[in-house]
Amino acid sequence: MTPDSAIAEVLLPLALDGPYSYRVPDGMALEPGSYVMVPLGPRQMIGVVWALKDKADTDKKLRDVGQVFDMPPLSETHRRFVDWLAAYYLEPAGNVLRMVLRSPGAFEGPREQIAYRATESVPKRMTPQRARVLEVAREGFAMRAAELAEAAGVGTSVIKALAKDGALEAVALPALRRFPEPDLNGGGYTLSKDQQAAAEALRAVVAQRQHKVMLLDGVTGSGKTEVYFEAMAAALATGGQVLLLLPEIALTQPFIERVERRFGCEPAQWHSDLRPRERERVWRGVADGTARIVVGARSALFLPWKKLKLIVVDEEHESAYKQDDGVPYHARDMAVLYGSIGKFPVVLSSATPSLETLVNVDRGRYGVVRLMDRHGRPELPEIGLIDMKRVTSEAGMWISPPLFDAVTKTLAEGDQALLFLNRRGYAPLTLCRACGHRLECPNCAASLVEHRFRRQLMCHHCGHLEPMPKACPSCHTEGKMVPVGPGVERLAEEAAVRFPEARISILSSDLSRGTLLRDAIRDVEEGQFNLVIGTQLVAKGHHFPHLTLVGVVDADLALESSDPRGGERTWALMAQVAGRAGRGAKPGRALVQTYLPEHPLMQALKKGDRDSYLNQEKAIRENAGLPPYGRLAAIILSGNDAAETERFVRSLSLIAPLADGITVLGPAAAPIAMVRGRHRWRFLVKAGRDVNLQAFLRLWLKDVSPKGSLALQVDVDPYNFL
Repeated sequence: MTPDSAIAEVLLPLALDGPYSYRVPDGMALEPGSYVMVPLGPRQMIGVVWALKDKADTDKKLRDVGQVFDMPPLSETHRRFVDWLAAYYLEPAGNVLRMVLRSPGAFEGPREQIAYRATESVPKRMTPQRARVLEVAREGFAMRAAELAEAAGVGTSVIKALAKDGALEAVALPALRRFPEPDLNGGGYTLSKDQQAAAEALRAVVAQRQHKVMLLDGVTGSGKTEVYFEAMAAALATGGQVLLLLPEIALTQPFIERVERRFGCEPAQWHSDLRPRERERVWRGVADGTARIVVGARSALFLPWKKLKLIVVDEEHESAYKQDDGVPYHARDMAVLYGSIGKFPVVLSSATPSLETLVNVDRGRYGVVRLMDRHGRPELPEIGLIDMKRVTSEAGMWISPPLFDAVTKTLAEGDQALLFLNRRGYAPLTLCRACGHRLECPNCAASLVEHRFRRQLMCHHCGHLEPMPKACPSCHTEGKMVPVGPGVERLAEEAAVRFPEARISILSSDLSRGTLLRDAIRDVEEGQFNLVIGTQLVAKGHHFPHLTLVGVVDADLALESSDPRGGERTWALMAQVAGRAGRGAKPGRALVQTYLPEHPLMQALKKGDRDSYLNQEKAIRENAGLPPYGRLAAIILSGNDAAETERFVRSLSLIAPLADGITVLGPAAAPIAMVRGRHRWRFLVKAGRDVNLQAFLRLWLKDVSPKGSLALQVDVDPYNFL
């Protein structure tokens, strides 16, 4: 029972550095972590009790806590995590808490749901859509309208029409659908000797019930997933919860199916495509501990975990784990932090580990388990380079003659081929032949990308859409607008002409999402398509057993960019996409089109010598004092007015403190100087690893208060340099 004289310090999901004080009404029982409703001005808000103190500590007249929710409190581990993350990234603690309280509907409690099942009645009018619904409905249990519609590939209006006709009947589902208990002994597959040794090493770490970070370093196709499943089973056996983080929503469904096969039940999912009701259910299930296995995107880290005992970060090298909008956190690094606070292990899994992780292994901070052979097939794909300076391709063609011949042979043998180009749309640039005018976004300093299948021009930074003009907007000449460079749509157009008998599938987030994308990936896995055109969406996590050839078009895209991680990212992307080949019964190979075949990365890729290339990268980074051997922070300033923004930036540069071991670079206009109508400038702060970078930034920015449209964002450990 809370003392009658208590004051609750309540943190609210607002841009606040600390909690507000409220009086605890007589008879109300609270504890640190309790979810409460409190007044804030004229409105009511949900917050979390951060601390309780005696009323004697203040003589202020305080407003009362309005309501306490009947839910397990937010754990001390999670509250410490929020505070630490806020301090590290220089964000108000309330902004971090906002990511925890992402499902306000969860506080309303479970609500009765309506499901539908088939009756013996036949609808008055039968259509193919209605027939599919009835076929699905007769297969099993009652399903909610959205689930039934999704399974049948129709809209919910078809469900309602069938219910009105009496062919479906509505039934009430229990208000609370519980998450099933996982079967720890079911569904596993036979591990090889090396996999068993790796699994045993991870199980031993879990058994210690202490914080330790383990890198699971294995070549593509080596069975890393099955190995860390064993670590998950060991953590579940202790009665705890496990979190499997994935970098892409598109990867979720294949993993759901694999988890279901291993543990005999569907895990909880957490990503942006979830319906509100399901988000509420998962949030409550995590809070009360009934959701034992969660597979999710980076934001799943902020769910209100009750008894989390293991985090697995799959494809830990992926830059998608870094959030740029809102609180700019890195989910991999914060998973390690959460494990440290909660005193449980974290497993980082990748075929191409990040340099940061490898350096931590070198320093003895992380343990490592390696799988150097493919499961069931020892050889990795052979990688060949196509020197584009020495081959002659037809004008407007992007598939070189050697790659064309290889694809033709592969298709003739009844196998699948993948053409990889990491560029969405039809063409990245559209120019006027008459005057040279470039079609640009009106809101961003960027070219509009043609999406021919949609018959639209699109900005990939702000989402602006407009139709392709018939005449040049500058000189008004008709018929002179031409695409420059290839995107996956243009590559697919060329492939359809040059491989007329091929069954082509385009895998890109522009063309398909959600169930359409999952179905397309499944169709490729089953061999319904024999030529796949894809972006980085297909480079990781997928198992295409019939795929024997990978062709990389325009492999040099990010190789010589200003991004200090550009080389590392290119290596990971090339190695991952090449690793899609030869995962079935037949061996695979990859052909990489490049204008820089002499580049150390390309030579290392050809030889399969990862360590030599990464050692070069380590030396370059160390000499330059760049992460992981140094620290970086970006300060991004933006405003609606160009002159006002520049004046503010210049004034900020004048008050930058001087400190040993810290260098302030800039200010400079951002490489993309305008996004969404806002002009952008950047500082880059470079420091040694032994320097308190956050203290320097706080000192510099403590009295800075942008006015009007001006905004300032601090990005500690930046991954985006645009």
